[in-house]
Amino acid sequence: MSKGNYYITTPIYYPSAKLHIGHTYCTVATDAMARYKRLQGYNVCFLTGTDEHGQKIEDKAKEAGCTPQEYVDNIVLGEGGVLDLWKLMNISNDRFIRTTDDYHVAAIQKIFKKMYENGDIYKGKYTGKYCKPCESFWTESQLVDGKCPDCGREVQDAEEEAYFFRLSKYADRVQDLLENTDFLEPRSRVHEMVNNFIKPGLEDLCVSRTSFSWGVPVDFDEGHVVYVWIDALFNYMTALGFCNDAKEGLEDFWPADVHFVGKEIVRFHAIIWPAMLMSLGLPLPKKVYGHGWLLLDGGKMSKSKGNVVDPYILAQRFGVDALRFFLLRSFPFGSDGNFSNELLISTINTDLANDLGNLVSRTVAMAQKYFGERLPAQQQVNIEMDKELVEMVCTLRDKYEEQMEKYAFQNALAEVFKVISRANKYIDENAPWVLAKDESNHPRLAKVLYNLLETVRICAGLLSPFMPATAEEIAKRLGGVRMDWDSLEDFGVLPVQVATVAGDALFPRIDMEKELAALEELSKPKSDIEIEPYATEHVDFDTFCKSDFRAVKVKDCQPVKKSDKLLQFTLDDGTGTDRQILSGIAKFYKPEELIGKTLVAITNLPPRKMMGKESCGMLISAVHTEKGEEKLHLLMVDDAIPAGAKLC
Repeated sequence: MSKGNYYITTPIYYPSAKLHIGHTYCTVATDAMARYKRLQGYNVCFLTGTDEHGQKIEDKAKEAGCTPQEYVDNIVLGEGGVLDLWKLMNISNDRFIRTTDDYHVAAIQKIFKKMYENGDIYKGKYTGKYCKPCESFWTESQLVDGKCPDCGREVQDAEEEAYFFRLSKYADRVQDLLENTDFLEPRSRVHEMVNNFIKPGLEDLCVSRTSFSWGVPVDFDEGHVVYVWIDALFNYMTALGFCNDAKEGLEDFWPADVHFVGKEIVRFHAIIWPAMLMSLGLPLPKKVYGHGWLLLDGGKMSKSKGNVVDPYILAQRFGVDALRFFLLRSFPFGSDGNFSNELLISTINTDLANDLGNLVSRTVAMAQKYFGERLPAQQQVNIEMDKELVEMVCTLRDKYEEQMEKYAFQNALAEVFKVISRANKYIDENAPWVLAKDESNHPRLAKVLYNLLETVRICAGLLSPFMPATAEEIAKRLGGVRMDWDSLEDFGVLPVQVATVAGDALFPRIDMEKELAALEELSKPKSDIEIEPYATEHVDFDTFCKSDFRAVKVKDCQPVKKSDKLLQFTLDDGTGTDRQILSGIAKFYKPEELIGKTLVAITNLPPRKMMGKESCGMLISAVHTEKGEEKLHLLMVDDAIPAGAKLC
């Protein structure tokens, strides 16, 4: 029977670059919490997704030579994209939203209009500072050393017509929410929000843009697009059917039980988000939890800084469950944590290979060695020797639950590993290999092994939100036993005559030195660019000198009918007579881009027919392959060089 509904979300990720281990951290934590709540018996809705609008996406798409939609589709849906990474990391999200989804776009237009009609959105003019990477507006006083206070990058002057949300109107109510409730955790985040943003004076928020077009159009004012934070924040509700008929679940799951967000976007979720909900008279989420960053060499991971860690490489080398476990075992969720490959390998060796893996392997191996298919029914308790371990196991679920409810994943895992450590000590204390030598001790041996197997069962069940595949494998080795929530409180659920199944080591020990060397080699920058092999046949100098290289200026350029490759160039070659050259570069350049450019051509090649047209020469270009795709660049020279100038 369900204990009720539970709604948990990650932030929707901005797909402007490849996701790194820092993004994975938040999603794995959210997944662990969602799995824990399902284990308890809740009807869980776990939402994640992608925030796909904004100037940065528009600019990157232009650089890549594609449309913004094609750009985000590739990052979200393409090989190695967001959905691939979540599948790799065994993320159990129930829903995935893209802010380019039609139902979301239509819902945002309705929401924007409602806020406009109730007087909380008005038209004005924005003048100030803008950080394009963060999609954030700042006043001069909010800058740190003249740079963005969030990312530390350069900001640019911005001035444009825009709509504004009356954020200042809700300053007192938001401050009261933060200071007098548990809406925002950890508590340290409250002081940051109130002292840094509300008390200095909360300014109205720019909520539309006119300087770019890649966004949700304001349907009652052409030229404006809804600015990213209305578009992004309301995903938590549109994914449940708010202002649309495409989805459902709003009555069951809103308000959200918790939004997990990185500390860099706490301001948007703890100040702007509740103010917008207040504006529309909607219930607020029950909690926003701002977790810390994974740091590398003391700094936040960032593609622009060149210090990202690739989760694909780590998962491939160490296993998905080991990586999931490490992220939540090694760092307190509310604080920053310093990532290193040394710490990762050490954690796997100590906790997973030495402690958990060793306990499972030794226990199952001894059960099979000494008793074969099943443990015997006759077992002998030794109250003095069994008491401490059994009591620890019996109280484990409650201690674990107390920490999980506080999102203290590190502490919850620490409680489990206290019991695992005690179980390994219990093996040494009881020395099953000694008991096995005398048949009269076999009832006692059977009880020792039963206690160990039951300990493994309960620990594995509590580890299942963190390491789902490992927990499933352990259950298989224990004969497919129960690991539901109720069974994890009581010692003795495992059948007395349990049948065990042998298997390989769950976590083989890693050679630290060799693995670090291998990771260092993998981390070296590798070029995505391939060039044609150099020619091995030599050309004598006199032959080369016969080629006549000239600067030519493009007077006109047109596509050749019935050809998807050829462009027809009309060129000024300095002779006073136009020269016509055909070139198969239509997929790399649009004709209008080339008019007026100064190119280089070989002009003394014999004329040849192409698609019935005469081509008198050849334009010089450079060709290479990048990420498996052919790239071509015409050789362009300074426009100050006159037409007909000889290159030598």
